Amino acid sequence: MDNDLWTYPETIGRLDVTGFKVEAADGSIGKVDESTNEAGASYLIVDTRVWIFGKKVILPAGLIQRVDRDQEKLYIAPTKDQIKDAPEFDDDASEDYRSAVNDYYSAEEMRSATPRQQPIAWNTANRGHS
Repeated sequence: MDNDLWTYPETIGRLDVTGFKVEAADGSIGKVDESTNEAGASYLIVDTRVWIFGKKVILPAGLIQRVDRDQEKLYIAPTKDQIKDAPEFDDDASEDYRSAVNDYYSAEEMRSATPRQQPIAWNTANRGHS
């Protein structure tokens, strides 16, 4: 299993992200219902009821690209469709289930999507023309 996928990025540290909103590459998917902080086995359980009625998803911690602590938001690489198509949530988090989730999210396109950014305001007056 890919341990980096199941490890929080160093920039997050030991921050408890329970209750944080989750933003996929193309929009909001819900909020963190539960988070674990196990070495090489950390994940989030995200309540997506505002988006997919009655569904929860498990997201490996390594999918987090950045955190906005002030707004309590996590930004992840996958798109909403990719998350919707992920293996069905399993309360028991069996080894087979975790293996299926690992295989699904290990695909390069799941981890390399560009997160949504705030628009950049370009100041053309200060371009350093000589």
